[in-house]
Amino acid sequence: MAKLILTHEVTGLGEPGDVVEVKDGYARNYLVPRGLATAWSKGAESQVSAIRKARKAREIASLDDAKAIRDSLQSKPVVVSAKAGQSGRLFGAVTTTDIVDAAKTAGFPAFDKRKVEIGQPIKATGTYKVSVRLHPEVSANVTVTVVAA
Repeated sequence: MAKLILTHEVTGLGEPGDVVEVKDGYARNYLVPRGLATAWSKGAESQVSAIRKARKAREIASLDDAKAIRDSLQSKPVVVSAKAGQSGRLFGAVTTTDIVDAAKTAGFPAFDKRKVEIGQPIKATGTYKVSVRLHPEVSANVTVTVVAA
């Protein structure tokens, strides 16, 4: 078992700044190469506090704020415009950054692109469901409509 400090949120494992124990292969082959975690050491406690402080600054403060943002996001679809061919197939895919930018331009409250979970890659025009984790207890199911630019 390897002891690591998470530097990014990993679904099902923890938040940035958490100290976790995972199997050696998971740490060596997935978490560390992707920059999601660093090796734990006694001197890393200052790093953990800095990560937690940065997370608190980015996080939505209260449960009520998160619920208000969820209600506004679920009220109407987010429209993403992307380059597409004649058949409706996109040149590339819609990313989490595209979704966040489209939501901002539509007047929705700002949220972190790392909190957006796309189930399957969005590579064609149409309507898709995307999950946004706003708070540990609140997530929003957002309808994303992809149209040809």
